[in-house]
Amino acid sequence: MQRLNNTDHPVNDLIAMRWSPRAFAARMVEAEDLRILLEAARWAPSSSNEQPWSFIIATKDEPVDYDRLLTCLVERNQTWARSAPVLMISVAAMHFRRNNSPNRHALYDVGQSVAYMTLQATSMHLYMHQMAGFSADTARKTLEVPPTHEPVSAIALGYLGDTQQLPEDFRQRETTPSTRYATKDFVFAGKWGQTAGWVGT
Repeated sequence: MQRLNNTDHPVNDLIAMRWSPRAFAARMVEAEDLRILLEAARWAPSSSNEQPWSFIIATKDEPVDYDRLLTCLVERNQTWARSAPVLMISVAAMHFRRNNSPNRHALYDVGQSVAYMTLQATSMHLYMHQMAGFSADTARKTLEVPPTHEPVSAIALGYLGDTQQLPEDFRQRETTPSTRYATKDFVFAGKWGQTAGWVGT
């Protein structure tokens, strides 16, 4: 099943095609494809070129590692994410390497890195479902994340699977078109709350 987002203006096809499925096929993701995705992530911009991102990755080829990472997800997400052949936790280094001062842009930069990876995945007919529904404390403990770093998000990665394998409530969400706020609701001109005429509806 391929979906196209109903955009108000023409955007790159990769943006129109990107979405976050919960049904994944059993097909494994090749190591070379993972390397390509991580190369895309590597080239994201970051404050002072700090590149504060790290990724803890587990595949079903390594079941002990996979199960350990799966336990970091909240139970509701585990019910569907366990079908994905690859799971990840993105992690941010919270201090600059050059002087150990706090990096307030680290989380932003990790998000950019994952966005680059997501669009690269879409171009390869791979799909990523990013999750806030995981325990950072569990990830920190079970995956041995150092205190200088912050677990940011969990990610399921794989090829599209059969939506019939999902519970009914998830199945309905899988086939419901994505929606977004109108541009005028979040773009201001000159100052907060002031909408420019060029923004449109």
